[in-house]
Amino acid sequence: MNNGWPDSALVVGAGSIGRRHLGNLRVLGVSTLYACDPHADRLNFVRERFGVNPVADIETGMAHNPHIVLVCSPPNKHVSHALQALRNGAHVFLEKPVSNSLEDAELLLSEHEKRGMTLQVGYNLRFHPPVEKIKQVIASGAIGQILWGRVESGSYLPEWRPWQNYRENYTSQRARGGGIILDGSHEMDYVSWLFGPPVELACMAGKVSALDIDVEDCATILMRFSSGLQLDIHVDFMQRFYSRGCVLTGENGKLQWDFTANTVQIHRLGEAVETIGFECQVNDMYIAELRHFMDCIKAGTPPKITLRDGILTLRIALAARVAAEEKRWVHDAW
Repeated sequence: MNNGWPDSALVVGAGSIGRRHLGNLRVLGVSTLYACDPHADRLNFVRERFGVNPVADIETGMAHNPHIVLVCSPPNKHVSHALQALRNGAHVFLEKPVSNSLEDAELLLSEHEKRGMTLQVGYNLRFHPPVEKIKQVIASGAIGQILWGRVESGSYLPEWRPWQNYRENYTSQRARGGGIILDGSHEMDYVSWLFGPPVELACMAGKVSALDIDVEDCATILMRFSSGLQLDIHVDFMQRFYSRGCVLTGENGKLQWDFTANTVQIHRLGEAVETIGFECQVNDMYIAELRHFMDCIKAGTPPKITLRDGILTLRIALAARVAAEEKRWVHDAW
């Protein structure tokens, strides 16, 4: 062990997020790394880049008794891989979304609560300093009660993983847990972290681009919260210019976060706009979430993002999909 931290890890899935985690585990001092992936070229890459020990599959990896398992496989495989890890006595870092099936997610919750191992879900925006700052400002009451908000995240799927034909990406395939509603659930997660779950929602979603996919590439979700707050969340993977951030309007001011500019602006009535710049890099929040995960293992404390939190976000995302497909409002489905 490294200062009480785990010193061996198995990463299941060596795609983009698996690669990021492998590099960060090295930075954090985890000495022994294993990885499995059905694509030999991915395993060759991580072996050469990070000194990883490639293994044929998760069963072979678990035979090495890793202290932690990072599940970075497609969402339809998340639960089965997490269950294998828990049943072999490993702590689990589970990438988002928890699953594409609520029934499977509940099965995982039952097993997790019996085992008592640490399980953290990978909603990294909760570790991003600008988002943490927004939460602090809201809690302070500096701009009064939040009345309305707009949240956006947009990008272009073929540019997500340049080494891979986007048609082969699980995000483009519904059967593997794809679609922007599930893959874009980061925004739903941090909104529920800021304000709690909505009391009702509606959604317009569909395929609006010429991309060769069988899932929605664009979704706008309207939410109402118990406080009266109304919120619009827009997510897509069809726009050619990356866009991420939010505008939150309060009784006495407004907050604006721009991910690309790395700023939060605070507008207060009768005062000059306060612009807070951040020096954090994109990868910092990924390192922070892994450091937190290993601290929780060492201390035996629950993580900042529990499996129940992840299932709440999954329920909201699946409710949005139902709302879009059935063209109706969904109430208290979580």
